Amino acid sequence: MGSPFKLGRPTSRARELRNEATDAERVLWQRLKSTQLAGLKFSRQIPIAGYSGDFVCRSHKLLIELDGSQHQDQVTYDTKRTATIDALGYRVIRFWNGDVFDNMPGVLDTILEAANNREGAPTPLTPSRVREGE
Repeated sequence: MGSPFKLGRPTSRARELRNEATDAERVLWQRLKSTQLAGLKFSRQIPIAGYSGDFVCRSHKLLIELDGSQHQDQVTYDTKRTATIDALGYRVIRFWNGDVFDNMPGVLDTILEAANNREGAPTPLTPSRVREGE
């Protein structure tokens, strides 16, 4: 089996998603692009296993998802999606859009920790609410 990035790669849909990025995606991208975060190379809207990941660091097999309120109603879908991507060896971490605006340092620290400490780290199935005071 070939690379998951080359199996029916829907580049037009990825381009569309990049052009229609949410405000939170745009803000986080400003901190991730051009290897600004500890030299990690991230790409946007990369197709993996039939799903598009908001941000992907291929070298560390890390996928970052930013979730809005609609994700509260699609937990089953997100759980299946995460399991499928995990099966390819990727770690999926999720943040609420509000985390990006309210706690960018915490988001970046969590991303760095996930990239540097892959072994034994659980994959969150839902975004963390700890940073939002819950």
